[in-house]
Amino acid sequence: MSSSKASLWRHPDFMRLWSAQTVSSLGARITREGLPMVAVLSLGASPGTLGILAALSSGPALIVGLAGGGAVDRMARRPVMVWTDLFRAAVILTIPVAAWLQALSIWHLFAAAVLVGASSVLFNMADHAYLPGLIGTEALVEGNSKLATTESVAEIGGPAVAGLLFQVLTAPIALAVNAATYLASAVMLGTIRSKEPPPIPEPPQVWYREVTEGIRLGWHDPRIRALFLAGASNGVFYGFFAALYILFAVKVLGLTTSQLGVTIAFGGLGALGGAFIAPALTRMVGVGPAIIAASILGAGSALLIPLAPADPAGGMTFLILSQLGGDGFGVASAVLAGSLRQSLLPQEVLGRVGGAFQAVAGGTVVVGSLLGGSLAAAIGTRETLMIGVCGLFIAPLIVLASPLRKVRTMEG
Repeated sequence: MSSSKASLWRHPDFMRLWSAQTVSSLGARITREGLPMVAVLSLGASPGTLGILAALSSGPALIVGLAGGGAVDRMARRPVMVWTDLFRAAVILTIPVAAWLQALSIWHLFAAAVLVGASSVLFNMADHAYLPGLIGTEALVEGNSKLATTESVAEIGGPAVAGLLFQVLTAPIALAVNAATYLASAVMLGTIRSKEPPPIPEPPQVWYREVTEGIRLGWHDPRIRALFLAGASNGVFYGFFAALYILFAVKVLGLTTSQLGVTIAFGGLGALGGAFIAPALTRMVGVGPAIIAASILGAGSALLIPLAPADPAGGMTFLILSQLGGDGFGVASAVLAGSLRQSLLPQEVLGRVGGAFQAVAGGTVVVGSLLGGSLAAAIGTRETLMIGVCGLFIAPLIVLASPLRKVRTMEG
Protein backbone atom coordinates (compact mmCIF):
# COMPACT_ATOMS: atom_id res chain seq x y z
CA MET A 1 0.00 0.00 0.00
CA SER A 2 1.30 3.43 -0.90
CA SER A 3 2.54 5.65 1.87
CA SER A 4 2.12 8.89 -0.06
CA LYS A 5 0.37 11.76 1.58
CA ALA A 6 -2.65 11.42 -0.71
CA SER A 7 -3.01 7.67 -0.29
CA LEU A 8 -5.72 7.62 2.34
CA TRP A 9 -7.86 10.12 0.46
CA ARG A 10 -8.05 7.42 -2.24
CA HIS A 11 -8.76 4.64 0.27
CA PRO A 12 -12.58 4.26 0.20
CA ASP A 13 -12.88 2.05 3.26
CA PHE A 14 -10.71 4.34 5.35
CA MET A 15 -12.95 7.20 4.24
CA ARG A 16 -15.98 5.21 5.43
CA LEU A 17 -14.28 4.61 8.77
CA TRP A 18 -13.38 8.28 8.98
CA SER A 19 -16.94 9.35 8.19
CA ALA A 20 -18.35 7.01 10.82
CA GLN A 21 -16.02 8.38 13.46
CA THR A 22 -16.88 11.95 12.47
CA VAL A 23 -20.56 11.64 13.33
CA SER A 24 -19.91 9.39 16.32
CA SER A 25 -17.38 11.82 17.76
CA LEU A 26 -19.78 14.73 17.36
CA GLY A 27 -22.40 12.89 19.38
CA ALA A 28 -19.87 11.79 21.97
CA ARG A 29 -19.03 15.43 22.69
CA ILE A 30 -22.69 16.16 23.30
CA THR A 31 -22.80 13.27 25.77
CA ARG A 32 -19.55 14.28 27.47
CA GLU A 33 -20.77 17.79 28.17
CA GLY A 34 -24.38 16.74 28.48
CA LEU A 35 -24.26 14.34 31.43
CA PRO A 36 -22.69 16.87 33.84
CA MET A 37 -24.89 19.64 32.42
CA VAL A 38 -27.98 17.54 33.16
CA ALA A 39 -26.62 16.82 36.63
CA VAL A 40 -25.95 20.51 37.38
CA LEU A 41 -28.92 22.16 35.67
CA SER A 42 -31.67 19.59 36.17
CA LEU A 43 -30.64 17.78 39.35
CA GLY A 44 -28.57 20.42 41.23
CA ALA A 45 -25.50 18.19 41.58
CA SER A 46 -22.76 19.14 44.08
CA PRO A 47 -19.00 19.04 43.35
CA GLY A 48 -18.74 15.66 45.06
CA THR A 49 -21.57 14.26 42.93
CA LEU A 50 -19.92 15.54 39.77
CA GLY A 51 -16.71 13.86 40.86
CA ILE A 52 -18.58 10.57 41.19
CA LEU A 53 -20.19 11.06 37.77
CA ALA A 54 -16.82 11.74 36.14
CA ALA A 55 -15.34 8.72 37.91
CA LEU A 56 -18.15 6.47 36.73
CA SER A 57 -17.70 7.70 33.16
CA SER A 58 -14.02 6.74 33.21
CA GLY A 59 -14.08 3.83 35.64
CA PRO A 60 -15.29 1.17 33.18
CA ALA A 61 -12.00 1.54 31.33
CA LEU A 62 -10.28 -0.18 34.24
CA ILE A 63 -12.42 -3.32 34.04
CA VAL A 64 -13.21 -3.45 30.32
CA GLY A 65 -9.68 -2.46 29.35
CA LEU A 66 -8.13 -5.29 31.33
CA ALA A 67 -10.76 -7.96 30.73
CA GLY A 68 -11.73 -7.17 27.14
CA GLY A 69 -8.38 -6.90 25.40
CA GLY A 70 -7.93 -10.61 24.87
CA ALA A 71 -11.45 -10.94 23.49
CA VAL A 72 -10.85 -8.10 21.02
CA ASP A 73 -7.64 -9.77 19.82
CA ARG A 74 -9.51 -13.03 19.17
CA MET A 75 -12.47 -11.44 17.34
CA ALA A 76 -13.18 -9.47 14.19
CA ARG A 77 -12.88 -5.84 15.32
CA ARG A 78 -15.38 -4.09 13.02
CA PRO A 79 -18.50 -5.94 14.32
CA VAL A 80 -17.44 -4.99 17.85
CA MET A 81 -17.44 -1.33 16.79
CA VAL A 82 -20.87 -1.60 15.15
CA TRP A 83 -22.53 -3.27 18.14
CA THR A 84 -21.04 -0.84 20.66
CA ASP A 85 -22.38 2.06 18.58
CA LEU A 86 -25.86 0.54 18.67
CA PHE A 87 -25.64 -0.10 22.40
CA ARG A 88 -24.56 3.47 23.16
CA ALA A 89 -27.49 4.81 21.15
CA ALA A 90 -29.93 2.70 23.15
CA VAL A 91 -28.50 3.78 26.52
CA ILE A 92 -28.50 7.49 25.66
CA LEU A 93 -32.12 7.31 24.53
CA THR A 94 -33.21 6.20 28.00
CA ILE A 95 -32.30 9.63 29.46
CA PRO A 96 -34.81 11.78 27.53
CA VAL A 97 -37.41 9.02 27.92
CA ALA A 98 -36.93 9.06 31.71
CA ALA A 99 -37.11 12.87 31.72
CA TRP A 100 -40.33 12.78 29.71
CA LEU A 101 -41.77 10.34 32.26
CA GLN A 102 -40.51 12.61 35.10
CA ALA A 103 -38.47 9.70 36.43
CA LEU A 104 -34.92 10.95 35.80
CA SER A 105 -32.57 10.73 38.78
CA ILE A 106 -28.87 11.04 39.48
CA TRP A 107 -28.74 7.26 39.76
CA HIS A 108 -29.98 7.00 36.18
CA LEU A 109 -27.14 9.31 35.07
CA PHE A 110 -24.66 7.23 37.06
CA ALA A 111 -25.85 4.05 35.33
CA ALA A 112 -25.76 5.69 31.88
CA ALA A 113 -22.23 6.96 32.55
CA VAL A 114 -21.05 3.44 33.40
CA LEU A 115 -22.69 1.76 30.41
CA VAL A 116 -21.68 4.36 27.84
CA GLY A 117 -18.19 4.50 29.31
CA ALA A 118 -17.77 0.73 29.13
CA SER A 119 -18.99 0.44 25.55
CA SER A 120 -16.86 3.41 24.48
CA VAL A 121 -13.76 1.73 25.87
CA LEU A 122 -14.56 -1.46 23.96
CA PHE A 123 -15.13 0.58 20.78
CA ASN A 124 -11.81 2.39 21.18
CA MET A 125 -9.90 -0.85 21.80
CA ALA A 126 -11.37 -2.45 18.67
CA ASP A 127 -10.77 0.72 16.64
CA HIS A 128 -7.13 0.96 17.71
CA ALA A 129 -6.51 -2.67 16.78
CA TYR A 130 -8.50 -2.43 13.52
CA LEU A 131 -6.71 0.53 11.91
CA PRO A 132 -3.27 -1.01 11.13
CA GLY A 133 -4.87 -3.95 9.30
CA LEU A 134 -7.03 -1.58 7.25
CA ILE A 135 -4.39 0.91 6.08
CA GLY A 136 -0.97 -0.66 6.83
CA THR A 137 1.64 0.45 9.34
CA GLU A 138 3.36 2.85 6.93
CA ALA A 139 0.25 5.05 6.85
CA LEU A 140 -0.44 5.07 10.60
CA VAL A 141 0.67 8.64 11.35
CA GLU A 142 -1.38 9.91 8.42
CA GLY A 143 -4.38 7.81 9.43
CA ASN A 144 -4.23 8.71 13.11
CA SER A 145 -3.76 12.37 12.23
CA LYS A 146 -6.86 12.30 10.03
CA LEU A 147 -8.86 10.56 12.76
CA ALA A 148 -7.59 13.13 15.26
CA THR A 149 -8.81 15.81 12.86
CA THR A 150 -12.25 14.24 13.18
CA GLU A 151 -12.00 14.49 16.95
CA SER A 152 -10.96 18.13 16.57
CA VAL A 153 -13.87 19.02 14.31
CA ALA A 154 -16.20 17.30 16.77
CA GLU A 155 -14.63 19.31 19.58
CA ILE A 156 -15.36 22.47 17.61
CA GLY A 157 -18.96 21.63 16.77
CA GLY A 158 -20.06 19.27 19.51
CA PRO A 159 -19.82 21.47 22.62
CA ALA A 160 -21.20 24.50 20.80
CA VAL A 161 -24.14 22.42 19.55
CA ALA A 162 -24.57 20.97 23.04
CA GLY A 163 -24.64 24.44 24.62
CA LEU A 164 -27.26 25.67 22.17
CA LEU A 165 -29.33 22.50 22.47
CA PHE A 166 -29.30 22.72 26.26
CA GLN A 167 -30.31 26.37 26.10
CA VAL A 168 -33.13 25.83 23.59
CA LEU A 169 -34.33 22.42 24.79
CA THR A 170 -34.50 20.99 28.27
CA ALA A 171 -31.19 19.47 29.33
CA PRO A 172 -32.09 15.75 29.16
CA ILE A 173 -34.03 16.02 25.88
CA ALA A 174 -30.98 17.54 24.15
CA LEU A 175 -29.13 14.25 24.61
CA ALA A 176 -31.49 12.52 22.17
CA VAL A 177 -29.50 14.06 19.30
CA ASN A 178 -26.53 11.91 20.25
CA ALA A 179 -28.37 8.62 19.76
CA ALA A 180 -28.84 9.41 16.07
CA THR A 181 -25.12 9.99 15.60
CA TYR A 182 -24.26 6.58 17.04
CA LEU A 183 -26.81 4.95 14.76
CA ALA A 184 -25.36 6.75 11.73
CA SER A 185 -21.86 5.61 12.70
CA ALA A 186 -22.99 1.98 12.93
CA VAL A 187 -24.52 2.17 9.44
CA MET A 188 -21.35 3.66 7.93
CA LEU A 189 -19.11 1.06 9.58
CA GLY A 190 -21.38 -1.61 8.16
CA THR A 191 -20.60 -0.44 4.60
CA ILE A 192 -16.84 -1.09 4.84
CA ARG A 193 -15.95 -3.77 2.29
CA SER A 194 -12.34 -4.66 3.11
CA LYS A 195 -11.90 -7.94 4.92
CA GLU A 196 -9.97 -7.80 8.15
CA PRO A 197 -6.79 -9.82 8.57
CA PRO A 198 -8.02 -12.90 10.43
CA PRO A 199 -7.14 -12.88 14.13
CA ILE A 200 -4.44 -15.36 15.14
CA PRO A 201 -6.21 -18.19 16.98
CA GLU A 202 -5.32 -18.24 20.66
CA PRO A 203 -7.03 -20.26 23.36
CA PRO A 204 -8.48 -18.16 26.18
CA GLN A 205 -6.21 -17.98 29.20
CA VAL A 206 -7.23 -18.26 32.82
CA TRP A 207 -8.88 -15.04 33.89
CA TYR A 208 -6.09 -13.56 36.01
CA ARG A 209 -3.54 -14.03 33.22
CA GLU A 210 -5.98 -12.63 30.68
CA VAL A 211 -6.44 -9.36 32.58
CA THR A 212 -2.71 -8.84 33.10
CA GLU A 213 -1.51 -9.92 29.66
CA GLY A 214 -1.81 -6.48 28.06
CA ILE A 215 0.16 -4.83 30.88
CA ARG A 216 2.86 -7.51 30.69
CA LEU A 217 3.22 -7.21 26.92
CA GLY A 218 3.51 -3.42 27.11
CA TRP A 219 5.68 -3.30 30.22
CA HIS A 220 8.34 -5.46 28.59
CA ASP A 221 9.31 -2.63 26.20
CA PRO A 222 10.79 0.37 28.10
CA ARG A 223 9.41 2.77 25.49
CA ILE A 224 5.87 1.46 25.87
CA ARG A 225 6.38 1.33 29.65
CA ALA A 226 7.15 5.06 29.71
CA LEU A 227 3.92 5.75 27.84
CA PHE A 228 2.05 3.61 30.40
CA LEU A 229 3.46 5.58 33.31
CA ALA A 230 2.93 8.95 31.65
CA GLY A 231 -0.66 8.00 30.87
CA ALA A 232 -1.27 6.95 34.46
CA SER A 233 0.08 10.24 35.79
CA ASN A 234 -1.93 12.29 33.32
CA GLY A 235 -5.05 10.31 34.17
CA VAL A 236 -4.93 11.27 37.85
CA PHE A 237 -4.63 14.98 37.21
CA TYR A 238 -6.90 15.04 34.17
CA GLY A 239 -9.50 13.63 36.56
CA PHE A 240 -9.44 16.92 38.46
CA PHE A 241 -10.53 18.76 35.32
CA ALA A 242 -13.04 16.08 34.28
CA ALA A 243 -14.81 16.52 37.61
CA LEU A 244 -14.60 20.29 38.02
CA TYR A 245 -14.20 22.09 34.69
CA ILE A 246 -17.89 22.62 33.93
CA LEU A 247 -18.70 23.51 37.54
CA PHE A 248 -15.81 26.01 37.59
CA ALA A 249 -16.85 27.63 34.31
CA VAL A 250 -20.55 27.90 35.15
CA LYS A 251 -20.55 28.57 38.90
CA VAL A 252 -17.22 30.36 39.51
CA LEU A 253 -16.65 32.23 36.24
CA GLY A 254 -20.35 32.75 35.45
CA LEU A 255 -20.44 31.40 31.90
CA THR A 256 -23.78 30.42 30.36
CA THR A 257 -24.11 26.99 28.79
CA SER A 258 -23.91 28.48 25.29
CA GLN A 259 -20.77 30.47 26.24
CA LEU A 260 -19.27 27.30 27.68
CA GLY A 261 -20.08 25.40 24.49
CA VAL A 262 -18.40 28.04 22.35
CA THR A 263 -15.39 28.07 24.70
CA ILE A 264 -14.90 24.32 24.49
CA ALA A 265 -15.34 24.49 20.72
CA PHE A 266 -12.16 26.59 20.53
CA GLY A 267 -10.38 23.56 21.95
CA GLY A 268 -11.45 21.79 18.79
CA LEU A 269 -9.70 24.43 16.72
CA GLY A 270 -6.56 23.85 18.75
CA ALA A 271 -6.92 20.10 18.41
CA LEU A 272 -7.36 20.48 14.66
CA GLY A 273 -4.04 22.29 14.55
CA GLY A 274 -2.48 19.59 16.72
CA ALA A 275 -3.59 16.88 14.30
CA PHE A 276 -1.89 18.71 11.45
CA ILE A 277 1.34 19.55 13.28
CA ALA A 278 1.96 16.03 14.63
CA PRO A 279 3.57 14.73 11.40
CA ALA A 280 5.56 17.98 11.02
CA LEU A 281 6.88 17.73 14.59
CA THR A 282 8.01 14.18 13.89
CA ARG A 283 9.95 15.26 10.83
CA MET A 284 11.52 18.20 12.66
CA VAL A 285 12.73 16.66 15.92
CA GLY A 286 11.74 13.00 15.91
CA VAL A 287 8.91 11.12 17.60
CA GLY A 288 10.17 11.03 21.20
CA PRO A 289 11.25 14.69 21.48
CA ALA A 290 8.00 15.74 19.80
CA ILE A 291 5.94 13.84 22.40
CA ILE A 292 7.93 15.48 25.21
CA ALA A 293 7.65 19.01 23.79
CA ALA A 294 3.93 18.71 23.07
CA SER A 295 3.26 17.33 26.57
CA ILE A 296 5.08 20.22 28.26
CA LEU A 297 3.33 22.86 26.18
CA GLY A 298 -0.06 21.23 26.76
CA ALA A 299 0.46 21.20 30.53
CA GLY A 300 1.56 24.82 30.45
CA SER A 301 -1.61 25.82 28.62
CA ALA A 302 -3.74 24.31 31.40
CA LEU A 303 -2.32 26.88 33.83
CA LEU A 304 -4.63 29.49 32.31
CA ILE A 305 -7.70 27.69 33.68
CA PRO A 306 -7.21 28.28 37.43
CA LEU A 307 -5.82 31.76 36.65
CA ALA A 308 -9.02 32.80 34.83
CA PRO A 309 -10.73 35.89 36.33
CA ALA A 310 -14.18 35.43 37.88
CA ASP A 311 -16.18 37.30 35.26
CA PRO A 312 -17.71 35.86 32.09
CA ALA A 313 -15.74 37.92 29.54
CA GLY A 314 -12.31 37.58 31.11
CA GLY A 315 -12.88 34.03 32.25
CA MET A 316 -14.03 32.96 28.81
CA THR A 317 -10.94 34.53 27.23
CA PHE A 318 -8.58 32.64 29.52
CA LEU A 319 -10.43 29.36 28.98
CA ILE A 320 -10.39 29.82 25.19
CA LEU A 321 -6.62 30.37 25.19
CA SER A 322 -6.18 27.30 27.37
CA GLN A 323 -8.41 25.22 25.09
CA LEU A 324 -6.44 26.27 22.01
CA GLY A 325 -3.05 25.40 23.46
CA GLY A 326 -3.98 22.47 25.67
CA ASP A 327 -6.06 20.62 23.10
CA GLY A 328 -3.64 21.40 20.29
CA PHE A 329 -0.52 20.08 21.95
CA GLY A 330 -2.45 17.32 23.71
CA VAL A 331 -3.72 15.93 20.40
CA ALA A 332 -0.27 16.15 18.80
CA SER A 333 1.20 14.15 21.68
CA ALA A 334 -1.62 11.59 21.63
CA VAL A 335 -1.39 11.03 17.87
CA LEU A 336 2.35 10.41 18.04
CA ALA A 337 2.16 8.20 21.15
CA GLY A 338 -0.67 6.11 19.72
CA SER A 339 1.02 5.70 16.34
CA LEU A 340 4.30 4.73 18.00
CA ARG A 341 2.55 2.08 20.07
CA GLN A 342 0.84 0.65 16.98
CA SER A 343 4.12 0.52 15.06
CA LEU A 344 6.22 -1.05 17.83
CA LEU A 345 3.82 -3.88 18.70
CA PRO A 346 2.53 -6.76 16.55
CA GLN A 347 -1.10 -6.49 15.44
CA GLU A 348 -2.14 -9.62 17.29
CA VAL A 349 -1.49 -8.00 20.70
CA LEU A 350 -2.81 -4.49 19.99
CA GLY A 351 -6.19 -5.23 21.58
CA ARG A 352 -4.67 -6.39 24.85
CA VAL A 353 -2.10 -3.63 25.11
CA GLY A 354 -4.64 -1.03 23.99
CA GLY A 355 -6.99 -2.37 26.64
CA ALA A 356 -4.27 -2.05 29.25
CA PHE A 357 -3.76 1.59 28.26
CA GLN A 358 -7.51 2.17 28.50
CA ALA A 359 -7.51 0.54 31.93
CA VAL A 360 -4.59 2.61 33.18
CA ALA A 361 -6.19 5.82 31.94
CA GLY A 362 -9.66 4.96 33.22
CA GLY A 363 -8.51 3.76 36.62
CA THR A 364 -6.38 6.80 37.29
CA VAL A 365 -9.07 9.21 36.08
CA VAL A 366 -11.43 7.60 38.60
CA VAL A 367 -8.91 8.31 41.37
CA GLY A 368 -8.35 11.84 40.13
CA SER A 369 -12.05 12.62 39.74
CA LEU A 370 -12.90 11.46 43.24
CA LEU A 371 -9.85 13.17 44.72
CA GLY A 372 -10.56 16.36 42.78
CA GLY A 373 -14.19 16.47 43.89
CA SER A 374 -13.20 15.94 47.53
CA LEU A 375 -10.41 18.51 47.42
CA ALA A 376 -12.68 21.10 45.81
CA ALA A 377 -15.21 20.69 48.61
CA ALA A 378 -12.42 21.17 51.17
CA ILE A 379 -10.14 23.85 49.70
CA GLY A 380 -12.03 25.30 46.72
CA THR A 381 -12.43 24.60 43.01
CA ARG A 382 -9.79 27.06 41.77
CA GLU A 383 -7.17 25.83 44.22
CA THR A 384 -7.81 22.20 43.31
CA LEU A 385 -7.44 22.94 39.59
CA MET A 386 -4.09 24.62 40.29
CA ILE A 387 -2.88 21.42 41.96
CA GLY A 388 -4.08 19.53 38.89
CA VAL A 389 -2.03 21.78 36.60
CA CYS A 390 1.14 21.14 38.59
CA GLY A 391 0.52 17.41 38.35
CA LEU A 392 0.26 17.51 34.55
CA PHE A 393 3.98 18.28 34.31
CA ILE A 394 4.89 14.88 35.75
CA ALA A 395 4.08 12.99 32.51
CA PRO A 396 6.60 14.77 30.26
CA LEU A 397 9.26 14.28 32.94
CA ILE A 398 8.59 10.53 32.86
CA VAL A 399 9.01 10.45 29.07
CA LEU A 400 12.13 12.62 29.26
CA ALA A 401 13.75 10.16 31.68
CA SER A 402 13.03 7.17 29.40
CA PRO A 403 14.53 5.80 26.16
CA LEU A 404 11.70 7.58 24.32
CA ARG A 405 13.72 10.79 24.32
CA LYS A 406 16.07 9.14 21.79
CA VAL A 407 13.38 7.69 19.51
CA ARG A 408 13.33 9.47 16.17
CA THR A 409 11.17 7.27 13.91
CA MET A 410 8.05 5.15 14.25
CA GLU A 411 10.18 2.01 14.11
CA GLY A 412 12.00 3.12 17.26
